[in-house]
Amino acid sequence: MQNWRDNIRRVTPYTPGEQPAETDVVKLNTNENPYPPAPEVEEALREAACETGLLRRYPDPEAQELVEALASFYGMSPERIFVGVGSDDVLAMSFLTFFNGDRPLLFPDITYSFYEVWAGLFQIPFEKVPLDEGFHLRKEDYFRENGGIIFPNPNAPTGIEESLEDIEEILQHNPSSVVIIDEAYVDFGARSAAELIDRYDNLLVVQTFSKSRSMAGVRIGFAMGQPELIGALKAVKYSFNSYTMSRLTIKAGTAALKNRAYFRETAEKICQTRELAQKRLREFGFILEDSRTNFLFVTHPVWPARKLYEDLKREHIYVRFFPQPRIDNYLRITVGTDEEMSKLYDFLAGYKG
Repeated sequence: MQNWRDNIRRVTPYTPGEQPAETDVVKLNTNENPYPPAPEVEEALREAACETGLLRRYPDPEAQELVEALASFYGMSPERIFVGVGSDDVLAMSFLTFFNGDRPLLFPDITYSFYEVWAGLFQIPFEKVPLDEGFHLRKEDYFRENGGIIFPNPNAPTGIEESLEDIEEILQHNPSSVVIIDEAYVDFGARSAAELIDRYDNLLVVQTFSKSRSMAGVRIGFAMGQPELIGALKAVKYSFNSYTMSRLTIKAGTAALKNRAYFRETAEKICQTRELAQKRLREFGFILEDSRTNFLFVTHPVWPARKLYEDLKREHIYVRFFPQPRIDNYLRITVGTDEEMSKLYDFLAGYKG
């Protein structure tokens, strides 16, 4: 007889960044925004707490209030917006919806590691395409038959932005494949591919509230694309779980979109801290590319990354270390507040390796 264990689907799960239980830490390891969300979010949640029936009633499965707010913010029709519980939910639905052929899905060898996990979980053939020696994407590597293309821009964990011109060339060479641009970090100085949506019916752009809008704990992600793509995503979502986004989440997300000035000011504050951090880290001997994200991807010619990561952790300073080929001597450092970054600099000033 066959053992029930033989029927278990076995995958290697995604490994998230550490969430330390201690409160007295400098947490620079999960790319969270160090500043609070817009004041309107807290106000909306206070009002929601007093709303009769808020928790006992099902939420709107289409989250229309949030969809319309996003459409207004980005200047497009609601039919071009899809929302989910964080961009991971949106991306997982996209894998299920669009990548069902026999040809391999293409994504970079150094990228968001959840892509490989989803491909394995959903039994999607895939191929990891090597970045060049400077961790840049080679557009020509994607000018061939495939079952779909996905990559972050700016990339994670490298922080490097690819030009919109290169992205458009990839789209031009792949009219028969869905191309997904994962823009989790786009608001920190990069250029969005959303402006290409009108010209390419196979382009899906995915963004999140977790980074620039300081709402990682709320879980809101969204996709932008032409109505046919969005309609296909909705059909899969409603076949999976109609009520994925809570009523509290819908209200918080809608409120966050009201204060454009706060959104811009907070992102700019992080960018200013990032530019100073790049300068300071280079003074300590680190090698790094200019980042267009809220993190820095660094290596040191003398200090091994694993040892530095462990030594920082002992001092309650958390950064991210990736024990995988090509990047196992790099650290990813989230841009925190100026005060948090100063604690990192103070540690490095006395560090002997």
